[in-house]
Amino acid sequence: MTLTVSPASRFQHEGFALEPKPVLPMSLIERARAGIDSVRAGHYDTGRAPYASPWNPGDDPHILCKIELGHIANEALREVASHPAIGAQAAALTGATHVQVWWVQLLYKPPLTTPDAPTSVGWHQDYHYWQDDWASPDGLLTAWVALSDVTAESGPLRFVRGSHRWGLREDSDFFAHDPDAQRISLDIPDEAHWEEVEAVLPPGGVSFHDSLTYHGSGPNRANLPRCSLALHLCTDHARLREGGGALTRFLDEPGICPVLHSA
Repeated sequence: MTLTVSPASRFQHEGFALEPKPVLPMSLIERARAGIDSVRAGHYDTGRAPYASPWNPGDDPHILCKIELGHIANEALREVASHPAIGAQAAALTGATHVQVWWVQLLYKPPLTTPDAPTSVGWHQDYHYWQDDWASPDGLLTAWVALSDVTAESGPLRFVRGSHRWGLREDSDFFAHDPDAQRISLDIPDEAHWEEVEAVLPPGGVSFHDSLTYHGSGPNRANLPRCSLALHLCTDHARLREGGGALTRFLDEPGICPVLHSA
């Protein structure tokens, strides 16, 4: 007898979920992909610039590009960040009745040009960076939306299965340029088993991960850039930290933080 495990149970157990089929229409994916190029070039069809970011137009095009709230600068990216299909999936995985975007990051990983070009993402837990804004990791997750073909060669996200059950660790480093070397020094529980899973996705595919799930990615060894939006989501189970922080100050602005699902 074969027992069927629901996506929600699997997400709760593993700390991540992959949707290998596109959830967005191809026409939107194509416009959003062009929107990434426009934002990187400093062209904003909404008339509004992104939030202050680690990478800005004119910076080195051969390094990892991370732009904060890039969706407010481009209509197609805003459509992606507001798409109800993403909210419906997040609700199904978490049992939430309310799913809202509270922050967005545009991520563009160029093909590796030199061995020491910083295009990797170090192992980290998202909540490590969110503690000033949220009282606990509960009810927080990320939807990572592929806007290009994410292959094993292009530096896909790598999740550590079950790592969300290890609690908050103190050694996250998004900007570590050698995740494999960083891995050796990570402080994980003695009984923990480190098992990595690659999030290979087609354009329009989405992965979801818990705010405590360890994840990172290696360099892009493909010939084309790897493009995505990371939508950081909160549900009705999330609780703001008293006093709040800089990242949650736009929660009442639907143009920046759209509600994706409300039952």
